[in-house]
Amino acid sequence: MTTPTRRTLLPLLGAAFCILAVLGVFVVQRAGMPSPAATGIGGPFALVDGDGRPVTQAAFAGEPTLVFFGYTHCPDVCPTTLDAISQTLRALGTGRSVKALFITLDPERDTPAVMKSYLSSFDPRIVGLTGTQAAVDQVAREYRVYAKKVPTGDGGYSVDHTGVVYLMDGTGAFVESFNPDLDDPEAAAKTLAKLS
Repeated sequence: MTTPTRRTLLPLLGAAFCILAVLGVFVVQRAGMPSPAATGIGGPFALVDGDGRPVTQAAFAGEPTLVFFGYTHCPDVCPTTLDAISQTLRALGTGRSVKALFITLDPERDTPAVMKSYLSSFDPRIVGLTGTQAAVDQVAREYRVYAKKVPTGDGGYSVDHTGVVYLMDGTGAFVESFNPDLDDPEAAAKTLAKLS
C-alpha cells in the first residue's frame, strides 16, 4: 500500500475546502443572515428630511429600516414601490418600530419641500431624505446604487436607477433585499415583524 504524497493530497484538500466554503455560504443564507458577498452595503450618511432638518443614520439605530432610492419624477417604479412599502407597513401595524427611507437620486429637483409633499400620499413612517449632490452620491455609493441621468426629448431628464429595497437591521447592517409585495403585504409584514 502506497502512502499519499503531498502532490496527491493538495488537490483533494483544495476541493474539500471549496465544497465547505460553498456549504458555509448556503447555511448562512438559509439562516437569514447576510452572506459574505452582501457585506459592505450601507454606511453613514448626512442628509436632510422634508423639514430641512439634518438626519444621519444614527437616527434609525435600534430599529429595522427599509431603504429605497428613487426620485419624485419617477413615472412608475418609485410610486409603485412606495405604495407597496406603505401597504406592508400598514399590515405590520403601529405596534412595531420599523421605518422606511426614501432617498432621492435627483436632489436638483427633489428639495425638502418637494419630498415632503410627494410622500404625503404614502405611509407617514416613510421618511424622505435629500441633500447636496455630493451627499446623495456618497450614500448611493455606500448602498451600491446605480443612478444615471438620461435626457428626454422635451429637454428634461429621467433617472435610471437601481430598484432594490434594502432591509437593514437595528445596527445598520444589511439583512437582505426586501420584496414589499403589493399582492401580499401581510407576508412581507411577517418578514419585518421577525426583526422588530
